[in-house]
Amino acid sequence: MTAAVSACVHCGFCLPACPTYRVLGEEMDAPRGRIVLMKEVLEGALPLAEAAPHLDRCLGCLACESACPSGVRYRDLIEPLRGPLDAGRAPTARAARGWLIRVMTSPTRFRVAAALGAGMAHARGLLPASMAAMLALLPERLPAARTFAPVTPAAGRRRGRVALMTGCVQHVLRPSITAAAVRVLAANGIEVVVPSDQGCCGALAHHAGVGALGRAQATAHAARFPGDVDAIVATAAGCGSSMKATHTGGAPVRDLLEYLDAVGLVAPVALKAPARAAYQDACHLAHAQGVTAAPRRLLSQVRQLTLVPIADAGLCCGSAGLYNVEQPELARALGRRKADTLVASGASMALTANIGCLTQLQVSLAAGGHPLPVHHVAELLAMALPDGGAPE
Repeated sequence: MTAAVSACVHCGFCLPACPTYRVLGEEMDAPRGRIVLMKEVLEGALPLAEAAPHLDRCLGCLACESACPSGVRYRDLIEPLRGPLDAGRAPTARAARGWLIRVMTSPTRFRVAAALGAGMAHARGLLPASMAAMLALLPERLPAARTFAPVTPAAGRRRGRVALMTGCVQHVLRPSITAAAVRVLAANGIEVVVPSDQGCCGALAHHAGVGALGRAQATAHAARFPGDVDAIVATAAGCGSSMKATHTGGAPVRDLLEYLDAVGLVAPVALKAPARAAYQDACHLAHAQGVTAAPRRLLSQVRQLTLVPIADAGLCCGSAGLYNVEQPELARALGRRKADTLVASGASMALTANIGCLTQLQVSLAAGGHPLPVHHVAELLAMALPDGGAPE
């Protein structure tokens, strides 16, 4: 942590890249100001409780790292403090967070909770802001539960073999992403292994500062994946970022789009009708993993698809772990800004690479009265296959 603190030269390049600074305009709600606060906490000059409101408002998007000319690893500062921040909360708040994390990291529990929550949509106005914000992210109807074949053979000559993660929230809210990933990989000569009962990768607990739970989940998750594959493929940027740090000693972890770009598409991809798409970078793919060109290279190969630029494509949409629940007003403001930029681009659809971003964009666009469909890039690629169609 000391090295990260000393590397900051207070140049201010991080300020316009920081989503909370863009909304609030406060120095202490920007990376430069937060680094000063964290330095004072480390030196014992400032109680953590006094810095906590500003640190809690940090999404952990790491856009500041991409913008920093000095190479400050901001993650090495904020992540170690997530645990003490969690420990300093009131017992009731810690219990509520723990319950929410355990629900969201179990597809079985989350499906039950989401079904109950959808039935409470009419009472949203009577609920506390945090609970109302959580319910607003749920669809009116959940997609049917899905199971996936343990092994899907490659079409034609086998060019590779991967293990595919299915996720927790994604497995309930958008299993079509996994289905699309399986189809696209297989169509491009990749055999796909989908381990059963994968459990959670620990990303959500880690991001929330519940370190013991996150480590236990990550260890169990890694143990469920085979070693005789070329890569373990993630379709959620937040999960993939965490897994790259916790899946050690086995096959390398790769984001789906990173992997497909590396092996190359061999199956023809073309939409049935012309479309204009805006790609919104998922923060934990662009900033945490440094993957920005691969998704755009893949999309550029889809015939009849025009990729249109959007303003601030690398600025966070406001979805980050429990952020929508714990900072609903900021999350809503960021979502509204992002929805406005997507609409202004003139795109006919929005694309991203993370279930949290996808859900946030859907809700934000709908709240503004914009019926713009939002897809994972995997879904778009599956639609563009010769036997493709409308997304599920």
